[in-house]
This record gives sequence, C-alpha cells and structure tokens, in this order.
Amino acid sequence: MVSENEIKNALDSVLKTIDVDFLGEKHQGKVRDYFKINGKRILITTDRQSAFDVILGHIPFKGTVLNLLTQFWLDNTKDIIPNYLISVPDPNVIVGHECQLIPLEMIVRGYITGVTNTSLWTAYKDGKREFCGNSLPEGLVKNQKLPQPIVTPSTHGAPGTHDVNLSKKEIVEQGIVSPEIYFQMETAALKLFQRGTEICQQKGIILVDTKYEFGLLNGQVVLIDEIHTPDSSRFWKADTYQERFDQNLEPENFDKEFIRLWYVEHGYSGQGQPPQMPIELIIAASQRYIANYELITGQAFPIYQYPINQRIIDNLKKINL
Repeated sequence: MVSENEIKNALDSVLKTIDVDFLGEKHQGKVRDYFKINGKRILITTDRQSAFDVILGHIPFKGTVLNLLTQFWLDNTKDIIPNYLISVPDPNVIVGHECQLIPLEMIVRGYITGVTNTSLWTAYKDGKREFCGNSLPEGLVKNQKLPQPIVTPSTHGAPGTHDVNLSKKEIVEQGIVSPEIYFQMETAALKLFQRGTEICQQKGIILVDTKYEFGLLNGQVVLIDEIHTPDSSRFWKADTYQERFDQNLEPENFDKEFIRLWYVEHGYSGQGQPPQMPIELIIAASQRYIANYELITGQAFPIYQYPINQRIIDNLKKINL
C-alpha cells in the first residue's frame, strides 16, 4: 500500500493535464487528454477527479490506476468483443485505433442503488417502475440485487451537458444506431458484465454496475474507452455486503462512490461551486484506487515519483506513430 506521506508528497505535482507538441491538437475529456494522429488515438489518463459531471480536484496516482486497469480488463475480455487497444507505451497512456464513436453509454446494473439524479434508485424511490424499457418489480429496497442484470443506455452528451436515459425503442426510433448494432452492443455489454462479475467474485468484490462504450472500426463494433475501473463502475466488498444490507447500512464501497457520498453529505450534488476536497479525502481516494488495482490484478502498484510529464513524452517518442 502506498503510504500517506508518498501521497502527500505527490500532491503538488499531480498530472492535471499534459501538452505533447509533436502530437498536434490536444482534446480533453473529463479525465483524459487525447490526441489524434495517423488513424490512432493517444489517450493520456490524468489525475483529474470527476463526479456529477464536474472536476472536483486531483488524486495522486489515479491516472495510472485507471490506465493499467483498463489494459488488464481489455486483455481479459478481448475474446468477447474486439477492442481498440494497440499498445500501452507508458503507465498513463493508451494508444488505440481511432474509431467512430457510437454516442451511447451502455450501462449495466446488477443492483438498485445510486445517489445521483440519473441513478436507478433515485428513479425507483420517486415512483418509476419502468426504466429505460426495463420493468422493475414492486418492493425493491436500496442496494438490493436485481433479479437479473439490466441494460440502461444513456446518451453520450457533449462536455458540459448531462446524459439522458433512453430505452432501446427510443434509441432505434431516433436513429442513433440501427437495431442490428444495438443488439451487438447490448449482447456484448451483458457478456462483459458477466465476465467482470466472475473475475471480481474471485477477488472478493461485487461488480455492482458499470458502463461500456463502443465505436465502429472498419464497420465493426468494438469496445473503446475504459472498462471496469473505479471511475466507470461501482464495486462493493462481498464479505460484508449481506450483513450490512440486512442492517439497512450502506455497503462498503470500493470505488469513487464514497467521494460522491461525501459531497452529498456536504450539500453538493452538482450545482454551483463544489467544496474543496480535503486532504483526508484525497489520501483516502488515492489509497482506494490503488487498492482496487492491486486486488483486481493481483499485482503490486508500480509506485513512481512525480512529475511524470517528461516520462510520458519520452515514452511516446519511442513508439512508431
């Protein structure tokens, strides 16, 4: 485990963003800076912490965790569906094929939970029993396992906009994708979730819900972006879940949900200026991200010294772009 002192020493030099002159124009997502060159997309995962569609701060070592976990999961799911990965020339960098983005997030939920306005539990407690075309039974309680995993797609909004939940019928009627492509995406999403569930069970954690993104590469549907990371997924500790559920307590989470909960408890849910992240929350978040990586992969986290900007640039210069 990375010590508190190592995390504190890294606070002043976290990777907030990066410029790579020889890659051309920089684009920015919530957490990643990316460049497009020669049919490839160079994704550099920063330490930015996003929730409620807002950048809340920066978490030391987070970028490496997300990048290497994505590599692990892409390698362990490529038999289910092809993916965009070409290489990982640096712990914070993925080189992938440039794909035509399918503007949907395929969210798979195995449990009913959440605190945001778009969460399944929020809709359910407000009386909704139909969610993205899925019929939900009466009598469910928060954090309960669903009878079977469900797919709840949402739009992939532009930066600064909120995603909108949609049903399969609405997606096809609006012409976002054809019925054939939607079927491929939904089928792959459920198989990916099953694979993630099985691997996580072996590690003593529950894959609660997650999102998948897909693109088209030479007309073929492929998996893109991150997969089964603490940013894109909820994880709970399996050994304490049932006892805490029976006592009406929140599960022990193993992802970034505790950051969302901290902000909600302090009166923030995405509107206005967020409170500054306290040092204790930053340290806890960093340790949790690293622990998630080590538990899932079974490997020790490759600790390094900041700053890492020059390391990334040097490693990118070594590859054929």
